[in-house]
Amino acid sequence: MWRALGFVQKNLVWSIPVCMVAGILVGAMVDPAPLKALIIPLTFLMVYPMMINLQLQTVLSGGDYRVQLLTQVINFGVVPFFAFGIGKVFFADQPLVALGLLLASLLPTSGMTISWTGFAQGNISAAIKMTVIGLILGSLATPFYAQWLMGAAVEIPLASVFRQIVIIVFLPMILGFVTRLLLIRIVGADKYHKNLKQKFPAFSTLGVLGIVFVAMALKAKAIITNPAVLLACLMPLAILYLGNFLLSTLIGKFFFNRGDAIALVYGTVMRNLSIALAIAMTAFGKEQGSEIALIIAMAYIIQVQAAAWYVRFTDRIFGPIPSAQAPLQHSA
Repeated sequence: MWRALGFVQKNLVWSIPVCMVAGILVGAMVDPAPLKALIIPLTFLMVYPMMINLQLQTVLSGGDYRVQLLTQVINFGVVPFFAFGIGKVFFADQPLVALGLLLASLLPTSGMTISWTGFAQGNISAAIKMTVIGLILGSLATPFYAQWLMGAAVEIPLASVFRQIVIIVFLPMILGFVTRLLLIRIVGADKYHKNLKQKFPAFSTLGVLGIVFVAMALKAKAIITNPAVLLACLMPLAILYLGNFLLSTLIGKFFFNRGDAIALVYGTVMRNLSIALAIAMTAFGKEQGSEIALIIAMAYIIQVQAAAWYVRFTDRIFGPIPSAQAPLQHSA
């Protein structure tokens, strides 16, 4: 079982499209309405396990204020407005899709921020802190940005968005923190880190695939009627990620050392699409939510593939890791 879950988790670039196609086929053949009951449990399955490994205490550690500050400036001062502009160009007559693009840009970092930073031999300690800070700031800022930038085109249910963020972000965050402490107390820190810690992300992946499946099933008839809607999402997403990678790479290369630069890139380019999906599917109603979720689901395909390719070019961009710094870059 764990081997199968691990395989699915490592191959999101394929498993996400498979679930999308499966959802469309099921939604076309049967009434997908009963699947709406799965949204809340799937959302919990997606978010809660990732919160167990979230290291909240890292926010209090210092020493890298400059890279942390600039990372969040990019995350909240540049990327959302870039996404909003792309949405205005490509989805001027589809405000819900434009809102989905904005939501995807408003929730920076995920567990994969840390993983990809590690794969590229960057500063994992900085990446962990970026993940925690980005998640908290993004969750608090999302309702205000959505109202400010999209409120004229889409009715933003602010109270509902805030309520869902508390339910799907902060409540699981508290439960995850308590769960982590209890597990460490019960089995010991050594066993937790060696045997349990790496298993939780697989459950989150199951939740992601389930939500994508349900969102596509609910949207199936509209997609079959107009299949070009899927392809129409790829170009603006590609522009968003390409622009983000270019900006973060240039800032990282000219202002930071190799380890911090890599952490900054993955701390600004990787988005928490799981939380964005959860907000879309729970705060905006089932019909609107499935339309908003469409472009977020498509973003998984580009994000995972782009992150993997970037690892291959890291040494060409930032140079090989200095041997004297190797232990520091891998410290958590």
